[in-house]
Amino acid sequence: MAAYLIAHVKIKDLDQWKIYINSVGATMKAFGAETVFQGKKVAVLKGDHQYNLVGVIKFPDQAAIDNWHSSEAYQALIPTRTKAADLVLITYDA
Repeated sequence: MAAYLIAHVKIKDLDQWKIYINSVGATMKAFGAETVFQGKKVAVLKGDHQYNLVGVIKFPDQAAIDNWHSSEAYQALIPTRTKAADLVLITYDA
Protein backbone atom coordinates (compact mmCIF):
# COMPACT_ATOMS: atom_id res chain seq x y z
CA MET A 1 0.00 0.00 0.00
CA ALA A 2 1.37 3.44 -0.93
CA ALA A 3 2.41 5.75 1.88
CA TYR A 4 2.75 9.51 1.79
CA LEU A 5 5.13 11.84 3.56
CA ILE A 6 3.72 15.30 4.22
CA ALA A 7 6.16 18.07 5.13
CA HIS A 8 4.94 21.37 6.59
CA VAL A 9 7.79 23.89 6.40
CA LYS A 10 8.67 27.32 7.75
CA ILE A 11 12.01 28.51 6.33
CA LYS A 12 14.49 30.12 8.74
CA ASP A 13 17.55 30.42 6.47
CA LEU A 14 16.97 30.52 2.71
CA ASP A 15 20.58 29.72 1.79
CA GLN A 16 20.58 26.61 4.00
CA TRP A 17 17.15 25.65 2.66
CA LYS A 18 18.46 25.74 -0.91
CA ILE A 19 21.31 23.42 0.08
CA TYR A 20 18.89 21.04 1.79
CA ILE A 21 16.25 21.02 -0.94
CA ASN A 22 18.87 20.51 -3.66
CA SER A 23 20.15 17.41 -1.83
CA VAL A 24 17.15 15.72 -0.25
CA GLY A 25 15.57 14.45 -3.49
CA ALA A 26 18.56 12.26 -4.28
CA THR A 27 18.30 10.62 -0.84
CA MET A 28 14.66 9.71 -1.54
CA LYS A 29 15.10 8.38 -5.06
CA ALA A 30 16.69 5.12 -3.91
CA PHE A 31 13.56 4.41 -1.86
CA GLY A 32 11.10 4.81 -4.73
CA ALA A 33 9.86 8.27 -3.77
CA GLU A 34 8.08 10.61 -6.15
CA THR A 35 6.98 14.16 -5.53
CA VAL A 36 3.21 14.53 -5.75
CA PHE A 37 2.86 18.18 -4.81
CA GLN A 38 4.83 21.16 -3.52
CA GLY A 39 3.17 24.44 -2.74
CA LYS A 40 3.13 27.71 -0.87
CA LYS A 41 0.37 28.55 1.62
CA VAL A 42 -2.15 31.06 0.34
CA ALA A 43 -4.68 31.19 3.18
CA VAL A 44 -5.72 29.40 6.36
CA LEU A 45 -9.47 29.04 6.28
CA LYS A 46 -9.85 27.49 9.74
CA GLY A 47 -7.46 27.09 12.65
CA ASP A 48 -3.87 28.15 13.23
CA HIS A 49 -1.13 27.01 10.85
CA GLN A 50 2.32 28.60 11.11
CA TYR A 51 3.97 26.82 8.17
CA ASN A 52 4.15 28.45 4.75
CA LEU A 53 5.26 25.57 2.49
CA VAL A 54 4.04 22.01 2.03
CA GLY A 55 5.40 19.00 0.22
CA VAL A 56 3.71 15.67 -0.46
CA ILE A 57 5.95 12.74 -1.37
CA LYS A 58 4.65 9.29 -2.36
CA PHE A 59 6.61 6.19 -1.35
CA PRO A 60 5.83 2.55 -2.17
CA ASP A 61 4.99 1.84 1.49
CA GLN A 62 5.65 2.94 5.07
CA ALA A 63 8.76 0.75 5.27
CA ALA A 64 10.30 2.73 2.40
CA ILE A 65 9.67 5.99 4.29
CA ASP A 66 11.15 4.55 7.48
CA ASN A 67 14.20 3.21 5.63
CA TRP A 68 14.73 6.54 3.85
CA HIS A 69 14.35 8.54 7.05
CA SER A 70 16.87 6.39 8.92
CA SER A 71 19.30 6.16 5.97
CA GLU A 72 22.83 7.44 6.39
CA ALA A 73 22.36 9.81 3.42
CA TYR A 74 19.28 11.47 4.91
CA GLN A 75 20.61 11.56 8.46
CA ALA A 76 23.63 13.48 7.14
CA LEU A 77 21.26 16.22 5.89
CA ILE A 78 19.46 16.74 9.20
CA PRO A 79 21.91 19.37 10.56
CA THR A 80 21.41 21.43 7.39
CA ARG A 81 17.64 20.92 7.59
CA THR A 82 17.63 22.07 11.22
CA LYS A 83 19.46 25.29 10.31
CA ALA A 84 17.25 25.81 7.26
CA ALA A 85 13.72 25.39 8.55
CA ASP A 86 11.25 24.45 11.21
CA LEU A 87 9.17 21.60 9.92
CA VAL A 88 6.78 18.80 10.72
CA LEU A 89 7.01 15.47 8.91
CA ILE A 90 3.90 13.28 8.95
CA THR A 91 3.24 9.96 7.23
CA TYR A 92 -0.07 8.57 5.98
CA ASP A 93 -1.15 5.27 4.44
CA ALA A 94 -3.42 5.46 1.44
